[in-house]
Amino acid sequence: MSSTHPHTPPSSGSPEDSPPASPETGAEQGPRRRSRRTVLRAGAALTGLGLAGIPPGAQAAQAEAAVNSAAAAGGYLVGRGISDTTGEIAEVGMMGYGRIDQQAQGLHTRLRARAFVFADQGSDERVLLVVVDTAMIFESVHQAVLKRLAEKYGDLYTHRNVMIAATHTHCGPGGSSHHLLYDLTTFGFHKKTFEAMTDGITEAAVRAHEDLAPSELTLTHAELTGTNANRSREAFERNPSELRSHFPDAVDTQSTLLRIERDGRVAGAVNWFPVHGTSMSGENKLISADNKGYAAYRWEREVEGGDYLADGTPDFVSAFAQTNSGDMSPNLDLKPPTTPADFGHTHESGTRQYEAASGQLDQRGTKMTGGVDSRLVYIDLSDVTVEPEFTGDGKQHKTAKPAIGASMAAGSLEDGPAFPGFDEGENPLWDKISDSIIYEASPELRQAQAPKGIFVPVGEMNAIYPWVQEQVPVQLLRIGQLYLVGVPGEVTVCAGLRLRRTVAETVGAEVRDVLVAGYANSYFHYLTTPDEYDSQQYEGGSTLFGRWQLPAIQQTAARLARAMKDGESVPIGPVAPDISDKTISLQPGIVLDAPPISHEFGDVLTAPRANYRAGERVTVVFAGAHPGNVLHRGGTYLRVEEKKDGEWRTVADDGDWSTTFHWERYGVAASKVTVTWDIPEKTPSGEYRIRYEGDAKPVAGDPKAITGTSSGFTVGG
Repeated sequence: MSSTHPHTPPSSGSPEDSPPASPETGAEQGPRRRSRRTVLRAGAALTGLGLAGIPPGAQAAQAEAAVNSAAAAGGYLVGRGISDTTGEIAEVGMMGYGRIDQQAQGLHTRLRARAFVFADQGSDERVLLVVVDTAMIFESVHQAVLKRLAEKYGDLYTHRNVMIAATHTHCGPGGSSHHLLYDLTTFGFHKKTFEAMTDGITEAAVRAHEDLAPSELTLTHAELTGTNANRSREAFERNPSELRSHFPDAVDTQSTLLRIERDGRVAGAVNWFPVHGTSMSGENKLISADNKGYAAYRWEREVEGGDYLADGTPDFVSAFAQTNSGDMSPNLDLKPPTTPADFGHTHESGTRQYEAASGQLDQRGTKMTGGVDSRLVYIDLSDVTVEPEFTGDGKQHKTAKPAIGASMAAGSLEDGPAFPGFDEGENPLWDKISDSIIYEASPELRQAQAPKGIFVPVGEMNAIYPWVQEQVPVQLLRIGQLYLVGVPGEVTVCAGLRLRRTVAETVGAEVRDVLVAGYANSYFHYLTTPDEYDSQQYEGGSTLFGRWQLPAIQQTAARLARAMKDGESVPIGPVAPDISDKTISLQPGIVLDAPPISHEFGDVLTAPRANYRAGERVTVVFAGAHPGNVLHRGGTYLRVEEKKDGEWRTVADDGDWSTTFHWERYGVAASKVTVTWDIPEKTPSGEYRIRYEGDAKPVAGDPKAITGTSSGFTVGG
């Protein structure tokens, strides 16, 4: 079956606006279940305030009065929100591995932003934490989201109290940065992907704001082993024993959980655990949220009552955030994964993180008290004077203009190599070639960056065009006893420990209650200890601002911690400039979609079998169109439907682990779309079908929505 009709834009809400998809393989399976709810979503926040049943006209006033009354008693107001941030899924370079050949060809799991507002009922202070399924948060995204929040809320959410952090999946679409270095493999800036991300983050934040209700917070810690490996052991071993002894197996195994409870029920959770988003390989061409995205997906569907409500906010929101994961690989054998084995690796790593986090619900933990607070400052990291207190050698030192090391060009061999001809560690041949043929770095830059073999002097190139960011934000958030050091990059475990100890000693906290929140607000690549830097492994070669970069960040974190402890404000410093007018876009546009010869859009080219059993894969091929014509953010490109009581009901969509959506060019202007569904083990017997939803671009005018529907097939027990 096929159809075509004028295009109707997808809903601006998230795909959770539809009934939720069935859980993933291995979890509770079957059709979508309606959760038990006490009220409709429109009154959920009021229920938390004890206002259910009050006439709408009186709700606002009584809600405000209830909040004010609760504020007098202390405690927290917490809000949760979630939204779709999935950008382009075809013919866009993927961000993370730096491979120009990793061009997206479809979708495995949607990308999400999960937002939490934590407000102190006893004061005007609040913080907004957003965890996003993406490789990095670039300053471009940070600026755009803050601008949109300011337009809606004035000065309620600002640089100081908003933290936007990435999960660091290496299989999301790229092109969202305004700095050129990160757009080289994506053929420039991609406006559609940028807007999908910023729209989704803002949407999640607004939903969290509107979800604010009295809540209790509990902090717990656990050990999670067998889930990460140190991919830079040679550099790690150069550290002094007072750092190495904290990590006996050279890995950070601390799993920290902040749980949110309302009326004795868990309503949300944020987990921090350090492991790279490289379970999916550089060979994979499907957009994926990787291991942390899977962990969040799994938990949100495992919680009883975790069904999605009318505005896209579920009864339970879980985020799996990064900490100091710079040298923490999910590939325990220290070998890059391959496709399709990487799907299993992702499932396993995500499951381990989910099980560790959900298991912490059984711990009593620490009831959070003491309100919330925040500080943020921008520093020009290319020109910081670091005092002897932080350098470790009793001398004053300076950071340097950013430069990429030859070992960075080699890539992380354990997670995915980059350019051939480069090695981690020393690169004497490149040093000779670069000095004699390509360029000669200034003596000052060479000294400041030593012993790095400079591959690209991006700081000097910034004078011509903005390649990388030099004015970077460092942030400190406090939520009760928990302190988050927001660092815009990838921090090794020992560098992270130095930062954690610095803040803990200053504010009088336990080290385990101070976490590095990596990949936060902007991106400056890696952060290693000076000893690790000297090894010039991948992480050291990617520490752009030289050997004294960590002491400079450490010095800044100490300044923020002192100000927070003393109740003093901190000037924001040299905020990174807006360079949105300097972007370059080289990706050719979509000219025309045409169906294959003798077919119409939506025709089934490969039909499903008549019968399947649970555990088997259903594959259907449609005559489709380019998925970049209209991004189905808040919608879906596919549906798995079950016939129930004479009606077809969605049981899975393109946000589910059990489905994949493959796109490929078929001839000049035609497209083939392949939809697969791995039938979960507990799927009920019955009749099912696959639907495709796309948009075709004519020669002139707007894209028109197209659909295709497979024949029905039965699933046996």
